Amino acid sequence: MQELPAAPQLVSSTQLDSGLLRVCPKGQAQGPVCEPGGRSLGRPRPSEAPPCSRPRAAAGSGQSSRTATWVRLERLMKVFVTRRIPPEGRAALAQAADCDVEQWDSDEPIPSKELERGVVGAHGLLCLLSDRVDKKVLDAAGANLKVISTLSVGVDHLALDEIKKRGIRVGYTPDVLTDATAELAVSLLLTTCRRLPEAIGEVKNGGWTSWKPLWMCGYGLTQSTVGIVGLGRIGQAIARRLKPFGVQRFLYTGRQPKPQEAAEFQAEFVSAPELAAESDFVVVSCALTPATKGLCNKDFFQKMKGTAVFVNISRGDVVNQDDLYQALASGQIAAAGLDVTTPEPLPTDHPLLSLKNCVILPHIGSATYKTRNTMSLLAANNLLAGLRGEPMPSELKL
Repeated sequence: MQELPAAPQLVSSTQLDSGLLRVCPKGQAQGPVCEPGGRSLGRPRPSEAPPCSRPRAAAGSGQSSRTATWVRLERLMKVFVTRRIPPEGRAALAQAADCDVEQWDSDEPIPSKELERGVVGAHGLLCLLSDRVDKKVLDAAGANLKVISTLSVGVDHLALDEIKKRGIRVGYTPDVLTDATAELAVSLLLTTCRRLPEAIGEVKNGGWTSWKPLWMCGYGLTQSTVGIVGLGRIGQAIARRLKPFGVQRFLYTGRQPKPQEAAEFQAEFVSAPELAAESDFVVVSCALTPATKGLCNKDFFQKMKGTAVFVNISRGDVVNQDDLYQALASGQIAAAGLDVTTPEPLPTDHPLLSLKNCVILPHIGSATYKTRNTMSLLAANNLLAGLRGEPMPSELKL
């Protein structure tokens, strides 16, 4: 674990074990915060005795007035970050003078034992969707923990009942990834229905011998029926992008009708079985809840057309993957495109990966530089606002 470097400020500071803050005058550096290549080196420890470590001299002593002043402040709030995050969010945390920030210095998920160790005594936790924050983690954190900020829209990795019981506030990152995820959904749908991975493979392996009337044919969107499971922000953004392709009819299903949102697409509210039976393309963009877990199962796939294409960009657990495999392998449905699976990453020997009519991506729905930076900044601002007792930009109401 590694502390984030302090951002350049008028003064630089080092926290002492006693709760004192060593404040140095402008222009007296404590030493480098980064080495070439950008690896953060962290703030100097008290034992390193930076140049400004002498307390202010008494009046009339003749010593320079440009020495350090000892100032008693409240103890800094500990923040633990479970992964390297994009630079905009990282910078926001580094500039927070009231926080002592520690980060798991890796692009890979933090092991559960390290998470439990790192969160001890933390006032705030910034986590990712791959970090399971359960009762064990909350117990390890202790009574100091006031805020959890997740760099995600989904919150199924958080033990929300336990979090609510402890009065912990939760921040998340909705809206900012809607466009990127909708773009990915449309890309995945087109990639799957037009068999692009297969076609690329044929070019590379010599299977492309000549033009053939029915070779590599897929399915088009013109005059089709598209069914959307979950007409929320992302579902609407997907429909908005698909409409110009000449889609004839939009269907949607969910907890309740949304006539105002559906009006833009003249979308019809139907039951899940009706949507499965009538759609040429099924796109799943709902939240994972007890009601949607396993929603797309054997019964659902049996109702779908043999020429239908299934796309899931929500959560892996919405789909029964064994049932999906059987539907694809038997030709019950034409093809499937998945940006989410259970588990993640999917084991390389998983049966779904053996199928030519199944396109699987590594959960990259929000993976644009702009979106990920915006997400990280929002997650950081949620965390800092919560720690300071202010309204969060995006707080999950528990």
